Amino acid sequence: MNKTDNKKIINKAIDNNQTVNLVNYQQCYEDFNWSTSKQNLNIAYQAVDRHLNTPNEDKIALRWLGKQDQCIDLTYSELAQQTSRFASVLNTLGFEQGSRVFSLAGRLPLLYIAALGSLKAGCVFTPLFSAFGPEPIRSRMEIGEANVLITTMSLYRKKVAKWWRELPHLKAVLLIDGSGELDNGCYGLTELMALADANFPCAKTHAEDMALLHFTSGTTGKPKGVVHVHQAVAAHESSAYYALDLHEDDIYWCTADPGWVTGTSYGIIAPLCLGATMIVDEAEFEVERWYQILEQQQVTVWYSAPTAIRLLMKAGSEIPAQYDLSTLRFIASVGEPLNPEAVVWSEQVLGLPFHDNWWQTETGAIMIANYASMPIKPGSMGMPLPGIEAGIVKRDKKAGKQSTIKVLSKANQIGELALKQGWPSMFRGYLHQEEKYQHCFEQGWYFSGDLAYRDEQGYYWFVGRADDLIKSSGHLIGPFEVESALMEHDDVIEVGVIGIPDDIAGELVKAYVTLKSGVIPSEQLQKQLKGFARKKLGAAVAPKEIVFRQNLPKTRSGKIMRRLLKARELGLPEGDISTLESDEQ
Repeated sequence: MNKTDNKKIINKAIDNNQTVNLVNYQQCYEDFNWSTSKQNLNIAYQAVDRHLNTPNEDKIALRWLGKQDQCIDLTYSELAQQTSRFASVLNTLGFEQGSRVFSLAGRLPLLYIAALGSLKAGCVFTPLFSAFGPEPIRSRMEIGEANVLITTMSLYRKKVAKWWRELPHLKAVLLIDGSGELDNGCYGLTELMALADANFPCAKTHAEDMALLHFTSGTTGKPKGVVHVHQAVAAHESSAYYALDLHEDDIYWCTADPGWVTGTSYGIIAPLCLGATMIVDEAEFEVERWYQILEQQQVTVWYSAPTAIRLLMKAGSEIPAQYDLSTLRFIASVGEPLNPEAVVWSEQVLGLPFHDNWWQTETGAIMIANYASMPIKPGSMGMPLPGIEAGIVKRDKKAGKQSTIKVLSKANQIGELALKQGWPSMFRGYLHQEEKYQHCFEQGWYFSGDLAYRDEQGYYWFVGRADDLIKSSGHLIGPFEVESALMEHDDVIEVGVIGIPDDIAGELVKAYVTLKSGVIPSEQLQKQLKGFARKKLGAAVAPKEIVFRQNLPKTRSGKIMRRLLKARELGLPEGDISTLESDEQ
């Protein structure tokens, strides 16, 4: 495995006037302990109600920016009232604690109110991505045994109206913009909210009560319902404090849609727990709009995704130069590993390096991160958060016997990234799939399914999903390594790498490449890229075949679907593609 990237270091100059939350990593890591109460813990209380009767209550909690340049501000006090109203609506309609509330809507104020209001009522909240088609919506609501759906009139008519009464558990549809005569079982939410109790109390929930149900994005197959409990809020808050360096006086923008775990954990819960002001943009990605928001809203902490970052790179450096981004002090990336080139680009063009971090739907919160006070090694995930014990582990599975587990202590050894059980946001199950859940754990470790290594300084490096690893002529090749090397070429913006069968080598590396705007694909460029990769990686690791694509297949959360690339290459069944957003062209 080529590990040259870990020699590149970005040392950051910290402004003397800037206070970082994690000053001494080693000391904090050694001293840290989880001290959350297991009684009467509720996420909505931690995020909203605890700010009442404090200086924060009149502070803007959420600023919503509409597609048509509307702006709505909600203070912490107003958010408390609105979320109480929504909890009251659920209570009035007869939904008790533990009821399953699903949302299907774009980034509208009532979606955020409903998420927190559901938790305040002691119900379980499940966000769905609004671009899903009818089938993935239905399948997830069937798996999750949805009792209530919150959506808009348009989405209801297009995607839900024909079949929702066939679901035995679904009793009501709350329409955000519904009014007048509605289908039986449908209610106009705005009207109900106006009549509801603004002082409805927060439900007393236990730390281990189910709070959130998220579905995996489907990059490796059929999505699974991932169960999280109220205690997860301790990890949401801690990770935002340390990994995102979030302060009470920050203007914070997480670009992730609430339909995904990031958009809920760090786009709703975590910033509110820490008393920050969060920005919500209704519109979809647009380069100049994003830079405009950063400037006009004076965003200080920005959390985005590799796909969006690569699109910003593709648009070039001239556009950001037109905007004042001086309020930004910390920027971070989430979703899939961030290629080193993107980190270097952001430092050169934006004046700040993106801080990558690693976590999964199953972990519920950031587990490994690059920190404000520490140097960045572009391409690295960083170091484990205080309270998180990570390891590089080898499992030797033998039929009918307990696995032999070896924690690799030497630097630069590749193994499976595993975490010691016990952090607050650790998932508590795959809904209706107990056996699959138990397979994730062994001898006190959670096995992530990601291959990684740890360098001499303790930084962790992503190699690839265990299922994605390419075995060629005795070499183990991680797709991410090859993708990152190709992305260093000036003409390349995005890469997806798979292994294809070969009679001699076992597998050969094949790369699907998306080029920057204005670059014309050619046979000459293919040869040039192959030579570039061989120089970077060596002949054994470099791709033997390169093809050009206008787009790569990605999930709606921005992850490249290597599984789909491989299935299409080999003529295999595509499996679940309900989360597919962009496709090959």
